[in-house]
Amino acid sequence: MTLAEKQQQLIENYAIIDDPQERLAAVVDDARKSPPLPATARTEANRVKGCISQAWIAAELRDDRCHFRSDADSPLVRGLLKLICDLYTGASPAEVIATEPVLFEVLGLARNLSPTRLNGLRSVRAKMCEFATSLLA
Repeated sequence: MTLAEKQQQLIENYAIIDDPQERLAAVVDDARKSPPLPATARTEANRVKGCISQAWIAAELRDDRCHFRSDADSPLVRGLLKLICDLYTGASPAEVIATEPVLFEVLGLARNLSPTRLNGLRSVRAKMCEFATSLLA
């Protein structure tokens, strides 16, 4: 499955929920079911700068594919991070760099987020691209 197909699948999974606020609640609820990031991964190097909440992205390369895990002190941010990690996990470094995360806009989630939350998501995306770029260098 390509990254574009994966993104479309995630959009379809959440689009069955009509109300964008309820979609956002489902994203938060899905993240609650995931194990938290271990304390050993909550390092300064993994911290997302530019995010109002404390947030971390742990990245690794396995079998030439990027794998991302995340955590945050805010349930909302934790949900958003899990969604973007679900999108990019399993993608090649080139796919991570080339594919914009349009699911937040398509699902109507972005319009329910404050400008600071949106800025935080951009910082997360930048951190993921930085990791992927370092692998291609």
